[in-house]
Amino acid sequence: MLRLFKNLRRQDWLFVLISVFFIVAQVWLDLRLPDYMSEVTRLVQTEGSAMRDVIISGGYMLLCALGSMLCSMATGFLVARIAAALSMRLRARVYEKVMDFSMEEIGKFSTASLITRSTNDINQIQMIVSMGLQAMVKAPIMAFWALQKISVRSWQWTAVTAAAVVIVVVMLVVIFSLVIPKFRLIQKLTDNLNRVTRENLNGVRVVRAYNAESFEEGKFEKANKDVTDTNLFTQRTMAIIGPGMSLVMSGLTLAIYWIGVFLIQAADTQDRLGIFSEMIVLSSYAIQVIMSFMMLTMVLLHLPRAMVSARRINEVLDTEIRIKDGPIGGTEAQAATAAKGEVEFRNVSFKYPGSSDCILTNINFKVKQGDSVAFIGSTGSGKTTLVNLIPRFYDVTEGQVLVDGIDVREYTQEALRSKIGYVSQKAVLFSGTIASNIAYCETGEATNADSGKTGEGKAANADAGKAGDWKAGGGKANDGIDMLRVADAAQTAQAEEFILQKEDTYDSAIAQGGTNVSGGQKQRLSIARAIYKDPEIYIFDDSFSALDFKTDAALRKALKDKAKNATKLTVAQRIGTIMDADLIIVLDSGKIVGQGTHKELLSTCDVYREIAESQLSKEEIAHAR
Repeated sequence: MLRLFKNLRRQDWLFVLISVFFIVAQVWLDLRLPDYMSEVTRLVQTEGSAMRDVIISGGYMLLCALGSMLCSMATGFLVARIAAALSMRLRARVYEKVMDFSMEEIGKFSTASLITRSTNDINQIQMIVSMGLQAMVKAPIMAFWALQKISVRSWQWTAVTAAAVVIVVVMLVVIFSLVIPKFRLIQKLTDNLNRVTRENLNGVRVVRAYNAESFEEGKFEKANKDVTDTNLFTQRTMAIIGPGMSLVMSGLTLAIYWIGVFLIQAADTQDRLGIFSEMIVLSSYAIQVIMSFMMLTMVLLHLPRAMVSARRINEVLDTEIRIKDGPIGGTEAQAATAAKGEVEFRNVSFKYPGSSDCILTNINFKVKQGDSVAFIGSTGSGKTTLVNLIPRFYDVTEGQVLVDGIDVREYTQEALRSKIGYVSQKAVLFSGTIASNIAYCETGEATNADSGKTGEGKAANADAGKAGDWKAGGGKANDGIDMLRVADAAQTAQAEEFILQKEDTYDSAIAQGGTNVSGGQKQRLSIARAIYKDPEIYIFDDSFSALDFKTDAALRKALKDKAKNATKLTVAQRIGTIMDADLIIVLDSGKIVGQGTHKELLSTCDVYREIAESQLSKEEIAHAR
């Protein structure tokens, strides 16, 4: 956990030092109160004492109390600042680290666990820092100072106070030895609860369609019960601390007064008032000692869980990223490439981390600029895996993947992916507007990576002037978006028709995950996003599956005209989507079993012919031949 404190800056450490000063001042003021109380007790019981002296001592007590309150408020303010700043930086570091993860690292932790580590675990650290900087500093100082003041009095009072401290320490050691393993388990069970909840919410339509509510409720109930039972055990065990501390505190006070009675009886008459005053002071000091341990207990209640959280955060931050940037990036990538849009696989084999079998074996092909290449094969043949190697979602196990004649591992990831327009198998939309989803990375304060200046990535609308002047069917434009390019991309993707039917057109809201649009509309908006980017290489990973044949054909025709100089790589299950491709590559069990045009493959590739016969009529196949 101490490693996380490296994220504190110089200003934060200055606040820590100032906080320590206020804590020491608060302890000094708190420990001065019993002395003034003793003085007031002595004056009240001494004949001839002036009321003025009593009022003065009482005034000092009031000043000490007010000063302690102000010091406490100042400490709380500074500590809250420190804890909030630390959690903010930890969240930023964890988020940035996760964003650099490849699919391998994300799969290692799981999405649910990463969410928990980015939120709940960091909240645990913030809480322990906020409480700990006060209690962990204040409690030892107060306990040591109070014990030192007690030790200079009667040895009987010192002994009984020491015995109370020993009892408290033994009680805390026993309790925490029982609960610390459970705190470690709680975080894992919380991950599991998040996973089950996330699965149920994401798959709510399937759950309802199969009337599986009871089954999923059972899964959630088990995960919820595991977390609840473990929390109940820890909370019930920790609940012993409060009454135990109160019992020790009451017993110590009683013991001090009981010993005081014997000391007063054994003392001379003139010394009895002094012993009584000391007893009052010592009982206050003893309570301060126990209160110090109670403060430590409040921290120790959360410390085990915070230590587990710190370990989990460090696991993320210490994870070595397998996919690292190469030396070529930005303008260097543009200057180094001779053939833009060229993609080549040389003897590529790939297996997923931890797997013993290769998903792809000895893949070889070359695609020139402007060509349209399609991949087809049975489910599990490796089509998606193959295209995912191009943007380096994974790195090849053997061989090379080249883009523009350069191994993809030589590029920085940003430079490589800036060449690619990728449409995933599952259409993904983000909360915002239709326009912001199409323009995506160029909205708002877009950053130009080559220039390093923020704001230069904003596209200018030369014809319409300011973005706010754009009106498409009555809609308003989003700032920082070239709305002419947005409309052009939507038109090419065959999305313009349903967009203009909406009241706010391009300014229409898109819910998180695109839940307020249909599957076909999501696919068309995702394709429009790739077209807006105007990349050298398009990758369509089964991105036309939700489109009807008419829309599919119109989109492919518009895309062919719009992006005639760009290379297009398409993964598809439908023969009708890919039969016009310049090259069709047929995969079976991770191997290439056929390459050629639609007509050539019908004659030379049995796998392709079987797929065609299952989807096309005999007349269509005969006509193609």
